[in-house]
Amino acid sequence: MTVWPIKVICASAIAALALSSGTAPSHAQDKSEISITRQPGIVYLPTHVMEKQQLIEKEAEKLGLKGLKVNWVNLSGGSAQTDALLAGSVDLVNTGVGNLLLLNDRTKGGVKGIVATSALPLALISRDPRIKTLADIKPGDKIAVPTVKVSTQAILLQMASAKMYGDDQYAKLDANTVQLGHPDAFAAMSNVNGEITSHFAAPPFQFRELKNVPGAHIVVQSQDIIGGPLTQSHFFCTTKFADANPKIIQAVKAATLVAQAFIREHTPEAVRIYKEVTNDPTSDQDLLQYLKEPDMMEFNPQPQGVMKFAQHLYKIGTLKTEPKSWKDYYLSTAEDLPGN
Repeated sequence: MTVWPIKVICASAIAALALSSGTAPSHAQDKSEISITRQPGIVYLPTHVMEKQQLIEKEAEKLGLKGLKVNWVNLSGGSAQTDALLAGSVDLVNTGVGNLLLLNDRTKGGVKGIVATSALPLALISRDPRIKTLADIKPGDKIAVPTVKVSTQAILLQMASAKMYGDDQYAKLDANTVQLGHPDAFAAMSNVNGEITSHFAAPPFQFRELKNVPGAHIVVQSQDIIGGPLTQSHFFCTTKFADANPKIIQAVKAATLVAQAFIREHTPEAVRIYKEVTNDPTSDQDLLQYLKEPDMMEFNPQPQGVMKFAQHLYKIGTLKTEPKSWKDYYLSTAEDLPGN
């Protein structure tokens, strides 16, 4: 797979976005119905609270946009989400920093972030007793990631490889990665005779694997590689959509802040909402215990650790333009946030 896994059909969409970025219509009129994508997992808990409590709809009404309908679409990987965004079949996506950076770069600023939703830790889990560190991974070992080369997990592996083996060896582990959504990766890890022996998982899947997969153990976590919290999910959209729908952009940001505060203040109820929306079979008790683990309540609106990501991608040539600040790939409505 190439570094940029967007289907050929989307090439014209990228070109169109590049041409249209920064050209706001003279009379913006917000849409009355929008579609938003997200991936599986408790990383996306703010979106589940927003859906259940209709927070975007309520914030939009406060801004004078009455009757807004929000459709939530669940997709298993970031590439499927970005394909849908560029094809125009959805209006906003909620996924990782790698996808945001790549789309922003390829469209020359035609895609930008709105607000971050979570910075929960990711964990590389292995059931192979031989693999205790990243240095133990051999050419035949298979690691499940949501999207090869461009998912947050795949890029973290590149960053770790560059640190261990030198900058020119950043892609050393790319060949080990296999593209699987987290639920499928969990199933593959549970198959003791299967070829997938490791999974760079997002919550709650690493905890489920540690509990249920024989021999499962943590090899490395995202904070070990990045040196602190790393935003795992953002809302982002085309600048064309943002220019045409300013009230929806404001409503999404405001609803995110409300949802994040609700999670902090009413964690048990937020967990019940997550289970109701996702049908996750994990018990309330286990989910609440997961959220008590270190860094598992990093539901914050500001981008965290994203510039380290951007600098890596520019250094290896994936990004053609070097971002000077996280604000370069976020809408101006986010400028009040203390990102890094």
